[in-house]
Amino acid sequence: MNQIKRLITENYSEGVPFKELGELLDYEQPNKYLVKSASYDDSYDTPVLTAGETFFLGYTNETDGIYPASQEKPLIIFDDFTTAFKWVTFPFKAKSSAMKLLKPRPNSNVSPRFIYFAMQTIKFIPHYHARHWISTYSKLSIAVPPLEIQNKIVKILDTFTELEAELEAELEARKKQYQYYRDKLLTFDENTQRGGVKWTTLGEIGTFIRGTGINKSDFTESGIGCIHYGQIHTHFGVWAKETKSYINPQVASRLRKAKSGDLVIATTSEDDDAVAKAVAWIGVENVAISTDAYIFQHSLNPKYLSYFFQTEYFHKQKKPHITGTSVRRISGKSLSKIPINIPSNKEQERIVSILDKFDSLVNDLSIGLPAEIKARQQQYEYYRDKLLTFKEAA
Repeated sequence: MNQIKRLITENYSEGVPFKELGELLDYEQPNKYLVKSASYDDSYDTPVLTAGETFFLGYTNETDGIYPASQEKPLIIFDDFTTAFKWVTFPFKAKSSAMKLLKPRPNSNVSPRFIYFAMQTIKFIPHYHARHWISTYSKLSIAVPPLEIQNKIVKILDTFTELEAELEAELEARKKQYQYYRDKLLTFDENTQRGGVKWTTLGEIGTFIRGTGINKSDFTESGIGCIHYGQIHTHFGVWAKETKSYINPQVASRLRKAKSGDLVIATTSEDDDAVAKAVAWIGVENVAISTDAYIFQHSLNPKYLSYFFQTEYFHKQKKPHITGTSVRRISGKSLSKIPINIPSNKEQERIVSILDKFDSLVNDLSIGLPAEIKARQQQYEYYRDKLLTFKEAA
């Protein structure tokens, strides 16, 4: 990094030019690359991508209209609504027309990888639902040093991203190990001898109570804790002692609440795997629960039950009961029919103790691999911002 700064100081003391992204990048609409079927399967060959956080939506067997990205011809895919973007170096199909496919203009004398890193430093938060590339984002400017400098910066930043990718690959392997042991510990059959297992259904061991209306406009800085169904997908893990949001006590007084030990279940999603995602509420105070979520009152170990809702067995049992088209959902009546295996209280506690350790290793940002990845990410962002901060030429 010092070498690069010295090169800039010695040769470009007056600064470097800044250019708008629209001057550097051509865009293409993805219409001819859109996937037609949502019947994804991991055995198929072609990935289906979105520019959002999910990135990989699945794999398709469609063979027409595949975008031919490669290491030699990379691409930036850009979500026109959220302004999220991803780097792509392999053939793919696109999910949404609300995307721009970005690549350097001919003779722009700019590294596409450099632009990708530079875009990460742009502080832009969309405040309204609109397409942003043409109207706003393409008019934002980045520093464009000489290509020699760009390539040196890319080489340094790629070193950081490769180290982080290695850690993430190791974390992914740990997650698969965790999933294996979770399914192993929570799957019983007639030959299982652990803890006096008995079979029943969710409806026979508890009661499903639908949550009531909480709008995001109801959130306050303090008050009565509440759980909005969307937060189960984005914020909470297996269990929670504290809520992310609060509502006014007057609003809370007319809402249904979960008490300590209850399970809170999100019943809608665009993704079948996320339907019926659950969090065990083990906080002291009762918390208000929104519509599109169920409170499940029961007498089991709440963490045991929450882990059960993550198993491959549970996912297979719930899928025949999911309904809807663009928004997928499951009812409390359907959930009540799902079989569950219940060992003794002592065995439930033993299983929870084991799985809690695995869960911390792969999800807790304060310890282990998640903590190391977070530290690497912070280090990368520090050097990225240092390397990509330039004085603008007059």
